[in-house]
Amino acid sequence: MVNLTARQREQMVARQIASRGVRDRHVLDAMRTVPREVFVAGWLHEFAYEDSPLPIEEGQTISQPYIVALMIEAAEILPSHRVLEVGCGSGYASAIISRIARKVYAIEWHDALARLATQRLGDLGYDNVVVKQGDGSLGWSEHAPFDAIIVSAGGPVVPQSLLEQLVIGGRLVIPVGEEPRTQTLLRIRRTGKDEFDRESLGQVQFVPLVGSEGWSADGLPIAPHRAPRPLRIPRPQRDRLSSLIAESCEIITDLETAPLDALLERIGEARIVLLGEATHGTSEFYRMRARITRELIDRMGFNVVAIEGDWPDVSALDRRVRPREAPPLRTAPFSRFPTWMWRNHEMRDFVGWLTEHNEAALAPESKVGLYGLDLYSLNNSIGAVLEFLDKVDPAAAETARVRYGCFSPWESDPATYGRAAVSGRLPGCEREAVATLMSLLVHRIEYLKNDGDLFFDAERNATVVREAEKYYRAMYYGSRESWNLRDEHMFDTLQAVLAHRGPDSRAVVWAHNSHVGNAAATEMGARGELNLGQLARDTYGPAACLIGFGTDHGTVAAASNWDEPMQIMNVRPAHEDSYERLCHDSGIATFLLPLRHPINKDLREALLTPHLERAIGVIYRPQTELPSHYFQAALPAQFDEYIWFDETRAVEAIKTRQSDLAPDTYPFGV
Repeated sequence: MVNLTARQREQMVARQIASRGVRDRHVLDAMRTVPREVFVAGWLHEFAYEDSPLPIEEGQTISQPYIVALMIEAAEILPSHRVLEVGCGSGYASAIISRIARKVYAIEWHDALARLATQRLGDLGYDNVVVKQGDGSLGWSEHAPFDAIIVSAGGPVVPQSLLEQLVIGGRLVIPVGEEPRTQTLLRIRRTGKDEFDRESLGQVQFVPLVGSEGWSADGLPIAPHRAPRPLRIPRPQRDRLSSLIAESCEIITDLETAPLDALLERIGEARIVLLGEATHGTSEFYRMRARITRELIDRMGFNVVAIEGDWPDVSALDRRVRPREAPPLRTAPFSRFPTWMWRNHEMRDFVGWLTEHNEAALAPESKVGLYGLDLYSLNNSIGAVLEFLDKVDPAAAETARVRYGCFSPWESDPATYGRAAVSGRLPGCEREAVATLMSLLVHRIEYLKNDGDLFFDAERNATVVREAEKYYRAMYYGSRESWNLRDEHMFDTLQAVLAHRGPDSRAVVWAHNSHVGNAAATEMGARGELNLGQLARDTYGPAACLIGFGTDHGTVAAASNWDEPMQIMNVRPAHEDSYERLCHDSGIATFLLPLRHPINKDLREALLTPHLERAIGVIYRPQTELPSHYFQAALPAQFDEYIWFDETRAVEAIKTRQSDLAPDTYPFGV
């Protein structure tokens, strides 16, 4: 065997690590100290200090020295720190960390590796490391919080449990990627109780992170990819899962009077609560969202309600619940297809309650505002911007009219504009839309003197024009591009509203499950789509609470095809291999199912295997329901809570004129 000396370790540090930019003296000294050959099999000793990963037991690998040093430096570990390593393998990285930190806790999925790591670390006398076998994606809550967490395996998403176990100011270094062995190395810093910053450190390749919030042990993904079809649930397993749901749920006997104390306690100090719906036309979903929202407003001080509606249309409602002058819209609010989505008696009742609540509120900042997150309102948004400028800066209004004239005659037919711009028959109006928004921002301070709320409304409408122009062009490039642009716009709008309402603002969001649930836990993530829920989770961590809804059968307000009249349609009973069927078979008509903090600790892991989930938008095609309305998801990774109504009925629509028939989102209006 080659005689391995401190000289070889010194050369490794100089040539492979320091020369590539690692500067932390604690890291460099530790790399000079720990004998890497101890952590690989004997026949690999002569390769221990080469610049490459090496195989270890259980089909795993030990990372190349530079990657180990890079991750530990990124974690900013100091001698006083307590550190968690997830996926410790043979124990080499844990050994390096132990030469820097006060205490190291290490978790390894493979029992044989955990035992070997314990033995090797003990033989070296490194007694400040504790190793256990377990699910590292869940962290080690008994010893939390940690100053730093290093994950030496690649996950499909950032595990929520690990974020929650960081101290304020703590760092999580983790490889994340949609493929089991191709990832981006991220450093996530907890900047506040509910705030996280993230940055990319480059592309890496790690073995898969196995666990409840990672990849499954057999190589099939828990999230976010499709498992091979068919996703059959054998009858014995279905019975077991349904029984587990029945044991783990909180029964709701009456929607209006059911106690929500336990739910509110789990929501805690969340900044954002996202309330979904499995259809765009179910009364129980609207009524339950209204009930929860009322409780959040009355008991927890939430002051923002943001909905999946167009900004100027919802602004018209906001001017009713927070009375002030309302500029006229070019087309009536909520008059484009699907008119029933917000023009219904359930929504009217909530707006009435909110108006009464605000009338009783003394301070303007305590009044709850209604805001629209969507971007389809090209015509109304252009009109709103011009209306604002006419009042505060007539000269700027004339300039904006010239710029926005580019859209004429497309304001009421933006889909045709997008098609013409993409085909080259129209130069496009992107430059004009951007210029108008930038002009508003340049004069921000001046315009704010007149009316801060009016300026904010104009700024958001100008942003809608810019984003709508991009969206209607993106529609003709593909569904992924337009979907992502739309949900990114919705999240940016939500962020802008929270900033406008101040640091103590808290928001409730009403949108479809496909926007609210974490896309990374569904097949949406497999095809490169993100959504509002994923962006909220990545930005706010546990301070974003994602709540989904589901039903088995009943009626729904929907249309058979685009632009066709609303019908009251029968919802077919759920597919036998779906989450909805599991809930139906529980035998409980209405319930709330905690998923992030389940009553039965076995529930989350049991439900993480991907199953089918139903989504009905404004279009419902029961004759092709399986291919049209089902997708794959890992429910506990998608939502923090799930609310179930076994039988539901359609919303009661308010009759209105339909106009501005702009196409909705791909593929079925969700």
